[in-house]
Amino acid sequence: MLVLTRWFRRALISGICVAGLLGAGVIPALAEPGDPGDPGIQEPAPPPPPFELPPPPPLPWELPPPPAPDAPPPGEVPPAPAPTTPPPGAPPTGDVPPLPVGLLKNSPNNGDVVGVAQPVTIVFAAPVTDKKAAEAAVKITTSKPAPGYFYWYTDQQLRWKPTQFWPANTDVNVNAGGTKWSFKVGDAFVSTVDDATFTMTVTRNGVVERTMPMSIGKHDKKHETKNGTYYVSEKFQKMVMDSSTYGVPTTSPEGYKLDVFWATRLSNSGIFVHAAPWSVGDQGKRDVSHGCINLSTDNATWYFNQSHPGDPVIVKNSPGGPYKDYDGYDDWQRF
Repeated sequence: MLVLTRWFRRALISGICVAGLLGAGVIPALAEPGDPGDPGIQEPAPPPPPFELPPPPPLPWELPPPPAPDAPPPGEVPPAPAPTTPPPGAPPTGDVPPLPVGLLKNSPNNGDVVGVAQPVTIVFAAPVTDKKAAEAAVKITTSKPAPGYFYWYTDQQLRWKPTQFWPANTDVNVNAGGTKWSFKVGDAFVSTVDDATFTMTVTRNGVVERTMPMSIGKHDKKHETKNGTYYVSEKFQKMVMDSSTYGVPTTSPEGYKLDVFWATRLSNSGIFVHAAPWSVGDQGKRDVSHGCINLSTDNATWYFNQSHPGDPVIVKNSPGGPYKDYDGYDDWQRF
């Protein structure tokens, strides 16, 4: 009998075990590096790359021009644009040439309210030789139609007034070589002094407001009040009237020096509407003044409070002849 050694028996048993495992299709748990592993287990597929939008096309450097407007049909001319004119009363528009001589002062002042007989006065810093150039540099606009004209009171003083009294409640704007101002014409506050009836009748916008007894210059060939259109220039609640200021001594029979109240100046030759309580007995009956229009204190106060510079006072039926004294306020008589 064959006797096997211990080592041979162990080798034989190990070979039988390996053969049995191979025959059964068993794969050892440990594999060599690089072994493909179990083919029955599938690895997950890699995810697809993320979806990307294509880049936008580059913008052009310039936008296309807008389409041209349709041309008018042949023979048809497009209408001309309407002319642009400032509304009545608007400040003067456009440029005016410069004044040939500097502006010294003007009247009325900016913001004044004046009467319907008030002229526009421009005083230059020196006499003007090129008068046409000066007139061309002055532009006047009004809120109501008021045709008028320039006239030269002196070589240094240009004036403008309407051909008739201003329309009541008119806004006036003046541009003199680029210097601008505006004023307002108020109500038509018009007084008529009738020496035939010894009355002073005052109307406002054509309606009679008051008729007052009055007395004007006495008929002695020296003091008669002259006929014509005056206008209010300034007012004094109290003033001293002195006959020596026009050459008559206060000590002479015709002289005087006294306080006078509610005095409204009409001329630079000394004509005022004023209170004259000393002549109330003559007012409405006869003329006894030195040329002024005498009223009672009540009537003179009322007129003083109601009137404005530029309010006209028309004297008629006096034996004194026409008012043409060249005293600065005879615009409506001489021009």
